[in-house]
Amino acid sequence: MEKDYPHLHEEPLESTQIFRGKLLDLRRDRVLLPDGRECLREYVRHQGAAAVIAQLDDGQLLFVRQYRYPLARSFLELPAGKIDPGEGNLETASRELLEETGYSATEWRHLGVMHPCVGYSDERIEIFLARGLHREADPNPDSSEFLDVLSLPLGEALAAIRDGTITDAKTITGLLWAEKVLVAGW
Repeated sequence: MEKDYPHLHEEPLESTQIFRGKLLDLRRDRVLLPDGRECLREYVRHQGAAAVIAQLDDGQLLFVRQYRYPLARSFLELPAGKIDPGEGNLETASRELLEETGYSATEWRHLGVMHPCVGYSDERIEIFLARGLHREADPNPDSSEFLDVLSLPLGEALAAIRDGTITDAKTITGLLWAEKVLVAGW
């Protein structure tokens, strides 16, 4: 489906790493624009992540509520997390579901990928549907993560998008996928 549009292509000329942390790699590149001029592009490199639409046997979906420091508030989100080096997308989704909710799944379906911040990041989030859930253990999030686990019917979750309760991009995208897959039979 992706097409090549050479008249829009920007050619990298030089790349400089501005900062490298545990999660992010901040870059500043000098690029050649399609019209021959040069420009600077600042962006974040990210290893990618996976998000899980986890459907319980009663049809409800699992969510986590987590405080997000950059925006100084808690967010209602789908279980998700970053892809560790050498880890596959499904492996990440399965690990994050278990760590954040205590559930594992017997049925997995890859629904698609989303790019949450195309203007300044190369991050991708792989979206999975998980069914056949069974409780394995108590949630065991990373030592710096504190979260609540809860479940909602799809309709309530979609209403939470409409009323502005859910504003997280991966969760909105995931729930719109869920609506199409679970209701419209995609």
